[in-house]
Amino acid sequence: MPSNAAQRDIPPEIVSAEGNLPSALNDGAALLIDKPEGRTSFDIVKAVRRWTDISKVGHAGTLDPLATGLLIVLVARPATRLQEAFMHLPKTYEGTMRLGETTPSHDQETEVEERTEVSHLSRADLEEARSQFLGVIEQVPPMYSAVKVDGEPLYKKARRGESVERPPRQVQIEAFEVLDWRAPVLEFRVDCSKGTYIRSLARDLGEELDVGAHLASLRRTAIGPHQVEEAWSLDTLRAALNQT
Repeated sequence: MPSNAAQRDIPPEIVSAEGNLPSALNDGAALLIDKPEGRTSFDIVKAVRRWTDISKVGHAGTLDPLATGLLIVLVARPATRLQEAFMHLPKTYEGTMRLGETTPSHDQETEVEERTEVSHLSRADLEEARSQFLGVIEQVPPMYSAVKVDGEPLYKKARRGESVERPPRQVQIEAFEVLDWRAPVLEFRVDCSKGTYIRSLARDLGEELDVGAHLASLRRTAIGPHQVEEAWSLDTLRAALNQT
């Protein structure tokens, strides 16, 4: 069951889409931001702290540095107290996977370690495989993740060449669509619950097809009712904040 904090109502007036900046950020704002590739989620938080001169800033769901798309940045206590409620919202992602290639991080952060032929795979094979990942499923978090084991993020252990047992977690996949298949690249869309690792989904799909796979690109297009098309770019947000 979701916690009480996760079930709090989110006042619509606290959400700030592009062109709609609250006059008093200290009253709380949930900024919809289109995170660019190569920046961490915490990079964006630090930038917003600097631009607003408000120390109480957080975000509602990490995006990996290589991923782009919707990041909700919470400014000031009235917004940060709603973090769990925002994080509990379902997510939508679009991206690409490269079948027949595995990497230690399950994405393109690390080099390909094994290659397998995929020319025999048909669209029907992909449809059958992806159907195995609908509903409530169990996922093992990647070693290259911020999940902590013995008080240390897994990615630090992974960068030392270590691998440890990771207990599986239950997540829910509402939809997993194959948008296009041009071997070895699979284009997809996923609707899922909080806590879902799309890199793990790529890894597991590759294992189901017995060819391996890794995530090649990822964009978060929606968090609950909030769409990336509504989001501020970093440049437009910075310009707007400098005018206040």
